[in-house]
Amino acid sequence: MRFQLLGPLALADGPDVVVLQPSKPVILLAALLLHANSTVSAEYLQRAVWGEDQPATARAALQTCVLRLRRLFTKHGVTGTSIEAVPGGYRITAGPPTLDLLGFRDQVRRATALAGDPEAELYTLKDALSLWQGSLLANVRSDVLHRDEVPRLSEERLRAVERVCDLLLGLGRCGEALVDLWTATRVYPGHERFHEQLIEALYRTGRQSQALAEYRRVKGFLLDELGVDPSPSLRQLELSILRGEDLGAGGGSGVGGIQGAVGIRGAAGVRGAAGVRGAAGAVGALEPAPAALDPGSTPPATLDPGSTPQVVQGVAVPLPAQAPGVGPVPAVPHFTGREAEAAAMAARLTAPPPPDAGGQRPLTVLVSGAPGIGKSALAQHVAHLVRDSFPAGRLLVRMTRADGHPRTADEVAAEVAAALGSGRAGERALLVLDDVVDADQVRPLLTSPDLAVVVTSRMGLGGLIATHGGWVHRLTAFTEAESYALLLAALGTERVEAEPRAARQLASLCGHFPAALRILTARLLTRPGLRLGDAVEWLGDDPLARLTLTDSPDHSVSGLFDRALGRLDPRLSEAFLRIGTGPPELLGGTGSAGGPEGAGRTGSHPPVPEDVLEQLADAGLLEDGPPGPYRIHDLLRAHLRRTVRIRNRRTEKV
Repeated sequence: MRFQLLGPLALADGPDVVVLQPSKPVILLAALLLHANSTVSAEYLQRAVWGEDQPATARAALQTCVLRLRRLFTKHGVTGTSIEAVPGGYRITAGPPTLDLLGFRDQVRRATALAGDPEAELYTLKDALSLWQGSLLANVRSDVLHRDEVPRLSEERLRAVERVCDLLLGLGRCGEALVDLWTATRVYPGHERFHEQLIEALYRTGRQSQALAEYRRVKGFLLDELGVDPSPSLRQLELSILRGEDLGAGGGSGVGGIQGAVGIRGAAGVRGAAGVRGAAGAVGALEPAPAALDPGSTPPATLDPGSTPQVVQGVAVPLPAQAPGVGPVPAVPHFTGREAEAAAMAARLTAPPPPDAGGQRPLTVLVSGAPGIGKSALAQHVAHLVRDSFPAGRLLVRMTRADGHPRTADEVAAEVAAALGSGRAGERALLVLDDVVDADQVRPLLTSPDLAVVVTSRMGLGGLIATHGGWVHRLTAFTEAESYALLLAALGTERVEAEPRAARQLASLCGHFPAALRILTARLLTRPGLRLGDAVEWLGDDPLARLTLTDSPDHSVSGLFDRALGRLDPRLSEAFLRIGTGPPELLGGTGSAGGPEGAGRTGSHPPVPEDVLEQLADAGLLEDGPPGPYRIHDLLRAHLRRTVRIRNRRTEKV
């Protein structure tokens, strides 16, 4: 049995993994594992489990928690590991084979000892990073652990990621480094070393104009968001590129080893280990970082990775839900597609108030659609387009918790008020409420005439529009032209225009689905020698299996759909599986049951109630027809059929 701490806290037995449900014993287990082989004081454990305001019976309750945890070990067959009561507290014993955190540190130490052999060091570090499985402690509800422990662990990982990129550049494998660095710079926009590495990799692969454009982009971000100039090493790199100097295999300002300082500039000016929270995943699977401190935290503040999708090339690649937070809206680099929607949203948000409104113009714009369709990217892009119209600021507000559950309206309202402060009288602010689960989360934030609100949600939120008005932009898959433009932006004009027909076939195999296209381009960037024509055959063999990043399983179309289905009521989820694997008539598409009045009726299949179909459409999982009133995206239908096949095989084995 192995404890997995570098992600959601889980127990693994070979290929079988059990993610533990949030509870106080799970918090206790996390606190002990974070300090494995050391005595952890009872006082610290009490604070970890109950926070600063502990019950009067905390000492006795802690003993009860220990008993419950021991029962949990028995239930899951944990042997060879026990919780010892020692003077002053408790201790758990573990080693690299039984605790992934210790395994990661052991591999990092081995890599450091291999500093004279770059290939071996690189292999060892990638092996270490593969142990990160997702959002750190996503199922552990402890403010103390997320404030005090998660940033420290995240810093360890960032050092490893930075060193891997240095090694790739040093070995001349700049193309391989690019995909990791595109992701890293967008996830950590204030991390100048990642930007330095990206600019160097672009320049050394013959993309001088892109390298200089990237320098201008990060310079603008640092000036606009932080009010600082680029570091001297970044400025020197720009000068070297302008002079056409040969950076060579050792170009840039590489770090001499993994123990070097990371040097992060958080968007609120925070440096060092306290400035990062919740980074997870292998190289190329970085979690998103926010641009501001969580107002509800206390120093040393932890940056909140949020549930906001990773945004690259204007496409949102959803990640597992993270911790909530409020911060400045991050920029969306190289935004692609959605031009009409962006222009319409910008016009509505900046329009003057109606003549009879007394100068007041409360606005709500809802961006809805399926998971992975690009809602967050569009909202954040528009927020930057209209920045001059909102001098009081633009805030990104994450509306879900680490476990995907909605945050309360009161909690969000308090954080927004703290982030906005007293503001400037009469000046307007813009809120981007990201991943809203229901209308009740939003209504308390629509009371001020000085606030404009952009809401992103998988849900239709018709009730909110009915009571408060506003405009709705429901996103669907890209057009063929938008898909082609994304491939051009991500893969480069030379590679795509050399095989335009194959590029269009790849976009079609992805169903013009933004998240699928972004995952595909990430895979193709790591295989620069693969012809697009060959990639068509490769992808067509099994699109769902290929639309995943092998070193980061969370970045996959199947994972995206699984998380969306996990949010549904189980009865709705089962109904959706039946619809997705049944005949088209279940959607009212064709045959005797075709047409709106026959929706959900078909010969040997039980009818699907219309209210079920409406709920699934409202959740973004059914699209408008034709044919019929509803349809399922081809990739989602393929995923549903695959899910049912896997479940049936497991049932047969039992």
